[in-house]
Amino acid sequence: MSADHVSSEKDLFEDLGRKVESTGPNDNDKDATAVTGTGTDQEEPHVVDEIESMCMNCHENGTTRLLLTRIPYFREVILMSFFCPHCNFKNSEIQSAGQIQQKGCRYRFTLQDVAAFSRQLVKSDTCVAKFEELDIEIPPGRGQLTNVEGLLSMVANDLEFEQPARRGLDPDLHAKIEGLIAKARDVLKGNAFPLTLSLDDPAGNSWIEPSADQKAAAWSRSDYARTPEQNEALGLTDTGDKQEKEFESEIVPDEVYSFPATCPGCTRSCTTHMKMVKIPFFKEVVIMSTACDDCGYRSNDIKTGGEVPEKGTRTSLKVDSAEDLSRDILKSESAALSCPELKLSVNPGTMGGRFTTVEGLLTQVRDDLHRQIFDSDDVDAAGGDSLVSDEKRKWDEFFGELNKAIKAERSFTVTLTDPLACSYVQSLTAPDPDPKITIEQYDRTHEEEEDLGLLDMKTDGYSADVPDAEAETGTK
Repeated sequence: MSADHVSSEKDLFEDLGRKVESTGPNDNDKDATAVTGTGTDQEEPHVVDEIESMCMNCHENGTTRLLLTRIPYFREVILMSFFCPHCNFKNSEIQSAGQIQQKGCRYRFTLQDVAAFSRQLVKSDTCVAKFEELDIEIPPGRGQLTNVEGLLSMVANDLEFEQPARRGLDPDLHAKIEGLIAKARDVLKGNAFPLTLSLDDPAGNSWIEPSADQKAAAWSRSDYARTPEQNEALGLTDTGDKQEKEFESEIVPDEVYSFPATCPGCTRSCTTHMKMVKIPFFKEVVIMSTACDDCGYRSNDIKTGGEVPEKGTRTSLKVDSAEDLSRDILKSESAALSCPELKLSVNPGTMGGRFTTVEGLLTQVRDDLHRQIFDSDDVDAAGGDSLVSDEKRKWDEFFGELNKAIKAERSFTVTLTDPLACSYVQSLTAPDPDPKITIEQYDRTHEEEEDLGLLDMKTDGYSADVPDAEAETGTK
């Protein structure tokens, strides 16, 4: 690693153990220590609480220090550091200061160069991390606040620590792990790129730092509804009464249907409303809305139906007036959104399905991004304890251009790339072609068809694989 890289990494976020250990007792307050944040000049002091606790190594009393801080682009967390003066045992962990999120989250980050190793990440105690090219999976365990290099180094060190014991017990396993360690060390030297890191956290409390300069394909985040098994593993249970209700076999357009559901936030019973709407010159879509009276969870989604088309569509709209901002727009769950002039790119699955206006879609993108970067409780938009001024300036410029676009103060282009051709932009000249809208059909890539599950579908001759029921009955 170069000296410049190490220096920038230290400036970005100091090591968890050194940060907490460097806070010695104050003469005026022996129970707590005031620590100044590293990101801004006018940062409120943070208090480090010290608690006497038993050392699990020598069973003597040691000291646990707790620090509440905010991570830029993420949320508030609790940093914990334990030290035993009797046996010099040290341990550092991280826990979310908030609650379990309403949905789980998945992150995917592709490293293209050595500088990407300094990207911060949070791996909660419920998260599964995986380095895909190395086929290394880190199961749920203690929470960690580190960077990509630190996480991979920890894995290599842990594997290397047990190698002497494996040599005598299982020589074959020892040789395989030795090769895996060699690959990890080679990657850390910057000799094997690209490298993909993925995080899957059903609690939604893990995170990989984004960057204003990165390419859209390098970093992606998506949310998903937890399964009943994941809710049970997190200690969430449905205490409400399950209801069963029969519905009509056909859905009548423009009629609202209500049916019982389970809230993804608190797993209690709630109500989901559904309505089928016909979009002129497009197709029928189903709008769904869920509201929970217990925890206040609310969500809106839109689903499109019909057969899978042979090709995807790429729909572009040139926006240069307030009238264009008021056009209806349907972004399906499978569609990617991009605005090259604004340096904006939203990956498929990030926002779910949305049926709104161009202004409403951009406003939601802005609010969601701003909430991730500066945190919803960060009224001064400081961005946390360690958001460096250069990064904050880039994000301020990005949001400034986005706000101009929302106010129709600059022209830009909105492009929806949908492999399922389920996205739509309202035409003001329908049924005649709109000069501001361009619709292009394209062949789906192998990766898109794999992500959509189309490669696993068998639509021709599938009945031949099903045994004849009558023939089986006759042989019994």
